[in-house]
Amino acid sequence: MDKGIALKYFPKAPKVIAKASGTLLEKLLELARENNITIHRDPDLAEILSNLQTGSEIPEDLFTAISEVLAYCYKVNSEFKKRMNSIGI
Repeated sequence: MDKGIALKYFPKAPKVIAKASGTLLEKLLELARENNITIHRDPDLAEILSNLQTGSEIPEDLFTAISEVLAYCYKVNSEFKKRMNSIGI
């Protein structure tokens, strides 16, 4: 994996909250594992998202791809389920 993107769901739309590559990517992945954050590998989507500014909302034309990632996370991570339920999704 060459690039990593951290997303967070906000009420309007998911946002890019971090981007990383190289050594910083390894640290980002390590932090995700330590905090039981689901990691989803999609190099093509990571490439597209890496062009967005940190803090930007995901554009509408990427909602389908991001919803698939969120669905994957929702499926495999019970903590993610609790967080999504707490915001009414």
